Amino acid sequence: MFPLFFLLAFSAGCAISVQAAVNAQLAAGFGGNVFGAAFYSFATGAVALGLIAFAHGGLPAALATVPAQPAWKLIGGLLGAGAIFSTVLLAPKIGLANLLILVIAGQLVTSLVIDNFGLLGAQLRSVSLVKMTGALLVVGGALVTLFGDRVVAWIGHTA
Repeated sequence: MFPLFFLLAFSAGCAISVQAAVNAQLAAGFGGNVFGAAFYSFATGAVALGLIAFAHGGLPAALATVPAQPAWKLIGGLLGAGAIFSTVLLAPKIGLANLLILVIAGQLVTSLVIDNFGLLGAQLRSVSLVKMTGALLVVGGALVTLFGDRVVAWIGHTA
């Protein structure tokens, strides 16, 4: 079962890359309106998820519990909308590779902190030296992706 989960997670990452590129083009098609493109993207996703949740069953009962939830549990949609908006805004400005390496590095570092301290109700999963090394390699890879060409050009210029 785990290989299927890993494949699904990898596919989700692929979808995020394609989504960022598609949404950036949608914004261009909307005359540069990044808010409109982000709204359309988020709204169509919400409609699709609403239909799936309704078909799955139990949606009215689940939604009835919303007023009883602490406010911090209800910000996921706002965080998602902010993430979608950020990708629409930033993809054409900094490029997909730069955008996504920063997103991935941010996700990884934040996830390790959440896991290590059991924040936000997550199961406590201590961060090992191996995981920390992997995270440092990803952050180092992000730095190479972002600045490697400049460093190589600078070295070639000074040599």
